[in-house]
Amino acid sequence: MLLKVREILSEIQNEEVIAKGKSVKIRKRLDELYGHGNWRKMKGIAKVLLSDGSVKWAEIHWFEAHGIGKKDFKVKFYME
Repeated sequence: MLLKVREILSEIQNEEVIAKGKSVKIRKRLDELYGHGNWRKMKGIAKVLLSDGSVKWAEIHWFEAHGIGKKDFKVKFYME
């Protein structure tokens, strides 16, 4: 079961762009929630505090846009 990220405890490492521009499938929803931006879907590895209180290294995915920042973090899988 994937848990919600409560807090990111370390720098995000190995950041990569997964999708950008029209390839971001939920671009319309992101524009409505956070404002219009050049959205990119990103992935990276970081130490995270999970909603159950545990701390683990995980691959995380999120969306970001210039001037808006990083939004909607999600754990994809745990490294340990």
